[in-house]
Amino acid sequence: MQEILRRHIEKIVPLSDEEFAFVWAHFTAKKYKKHQFLIQEGEAVKYHYFVLSGLLKLVYTDEAGKEHIVSFAMEDWWESDFYAFYTQTKATMSLECLEDTKVLCLSLDDYKKLCDGLQKMVRFFLEKANFGFIGSQRRIISWLTLSSKERYEQLLKQYPSLIQRVPKSLLAAYLGVSRETLSRLSS
Repeated sequence: MQEILRRHIEKIVPLSDEEFAFVWAHFTAKKYKKHQFLIQEGEAVKYHYFVLSGLLKLVYTDEAGKEHIVSFAMEDWWESDFYAFYTQTKATMSLECLEDTKVLCLSLDDYKKLCDGLQKMVRFFLEKANFGFIGSQRRIISWLTLSSKERYEQLLKQYPSLIQRVPKSLLAAYLGVSRETLSRLSS
């Protein structure tokens, strides 16, 4: 676990053994089973999660009860209801395991201690946030400008392993199409 996190961070910033020991002290490891929730709508969001293994889906449920898949998160990804986490308000989304999952949990207090205690972690989290913003903007633009077939092809190209791990019904929901439409697109 430690080596996975260290390699992930060192893609952006190098760490000495002493610095990494400081970083590691702020994380807690947890395991979740398939279909278990890490975050449920309406509850407090205690952690920002780094996925060691497994697969998660972040879902927003509208007033009519329709689920909208905001994102999937697999190994080497960070996920949370970020608004609720950083503002310490109740979750507006749910985070559920699609597979048995192992994560490293980082509380807001520990996040702040990490950033206050090690400037390199400020740079690390800023880069991760920037790439997250870029990903969100790209997804919004694809929704505005691409056909459902083009969105599906883009997903295949960007995340080929995801297609093998996510049920077609969830991929369809993520792409904003029916299961039948996805079957036509993928054939």
